[in-house]
Amino acid sequence: MIIEGSAVLIPGDDVDTDVMYPGAYLGIDDPELMKPYLFEGYDPTLRDQLGSDAIIVTGANFGLGSSREHVVQAMKAWGVRGIVGKGFARIFYRNCVNLGLPALICPEAVNAARRGAILRVDTDVGVVDVEGTRFRASPIPPFMLELVNSGGLTDWVGNRLAEG
Repeated sequence: MIIEGSAVLIPGDDVDTDVMYPGAYLGIDDPELMKPYLFEGYDPTLRDQLGSDAIIVTGANFGLGSSREHVVQAMKAWGVRGIVGKGFARIFYRNCVNLGLPALICPEAVNAARRGAILRVDTDVGVVDVEGTRFRASPIPPFMLELVNSGGLTDWVGNRLAEG
């Protein structure tokens, strides 16, 4: 899968899901209604950069903390196309896979990206292009890539059941 978009930088390492989507809003179960609270406890102005062409660019250990699917659900509701990071917390990464949001580890691309930079990500081969400079990313394992390409675990299972 090829995804293209504009870089939205989330600076620093160890950005916690508990501040990206505070506990006061966990009772909301509609992703469209989650959108106004994404990054609420971290930097609400980041929402101004989101849209249907956004690719989140992050530091190391992104998404540590509680295993809040709300962060990924709200990102997808905003139209975020993918995430490129220096590294992800294990549960957050799995939430991305399970919900169909491509997440690639590529520290060199993160270092090269600037706010608004155009990124082109090839999830199939593990390449991130930042404004014409190509970087090798850690590839998404084949089965996880299949889940992401299907739209997430629920869609993958639904497709399998439909196939009989």
